[in-house]
Amino acid sequence: MGLSENSKGLILAVASSAFIGSSFILKKKGLKRAGASGTRAGVGGYTYLLEPLWWAGMVTMIVGEVANFVAYVYAPAVLVTPLGALSIIISAVLAHFMLKERLQKMGILGCITCIVGSVVIVIHAPQEHTPNSVQEIWALATQPDFLIYVAATVSVVLALVLHFEPRCGQTNILVYLGICSLMGSLTVVSIKAIGIAIKLTLDGISQIAYPQTWFFLTVAAVCVITQLNYLNKALDTFNAAIVSPVYYVMFTTLTIIASAIMFKDWSGQDVSGIASEICGFITVLSGTIILHATREHEQATAPVGTVTWYVSGDSLKGAEEEHLITIHNSDYYVQ
Repeated sequence: MGLSENSKGLILAVASSAFIGSSFILKKKGLKRAGASGTRAGVGGYTYLLEPLWWAGMVTMIVGEVANFVAYVYAPAVLVTPLGALSIIISAVLAHFMLKERLQKMGILGCITCIVGSVVIVIHAPQEHTPNSVQEIWALATQPDFLIYVAATVSVVLALVLHFEPRCGQTNILVYLGICSLMGSLTVVSIKAIGIAIKLTLDGISQIAYPQTWFFLTVAAVCVITQLNYLNKALDTFNAAIVSPVYYVMFTTLTIIASAIMFKDWSGQDVSGIASEICGFITVLSGTIILHATREHEQATAPVGTVTWYVSGDSLKGAEEEHLITIHNSDYYVQ
């Protein structure tokens, strides 16, 4: 007996998380090696482009994103999107062993919480009806409920961009991440439509001639560019330890809402099944927040404000050659 559509989507989503989680570690190891032999990327260097490990990480990430893209074709967003948290667990565990970045007890608790929530979501995930043509997807996209969601999303995004960003974009993290998350929810439903169109085309039912296919492709491109632009602004302005969990919570929540409205993911499910999925989703979010809170705590307890250099007259030398001078805040220590 063949695998169900949900099972295929589940396998692809888990594989995607494994590839993406591993890619972070490979890229970081590549950056460290490149920084040891040249100018670090953080200060404008590009020596990492010559590092095979960094490219291995990039290829791994691309494979993971492709798997995630295909997963949306087979399974509902309410199943695929929350499983993205598994990539955080995989990167945290691999970092513990490969990068010697110790995983604290609260971090382990966060990992277990994410896994428990993911299992609950998988058990209660709804079976999705796959549209048989891009025209059927267009009918879903133009139903009144989803059009109201799209109108509300575009209105809020315009308000955030035109009114709130100039006034409080640099001080309120919800401005940039609100734009990213709202556009991201439209990105996912557009990509799902494109994925289904590609699948049907490969099965011999060409969807290329339909203008709706190109419309979804255009919407996806505009949304992705906008999403990445404002995500970069958020990362450049605010602490990444805060950006990551807040963005994950907002993006995942809005994506599930958009998909549930357009594709009627919960249609035919009983109240207990929907409640179980929501509980699993909240559990995954809680685990993600715990994981990031643990990392933020580790960063906060690290020495801050320390400047170290080696002095020999007017030149700079290594520690083994001359005196090491360390300045920490207003205190001065000479060794």
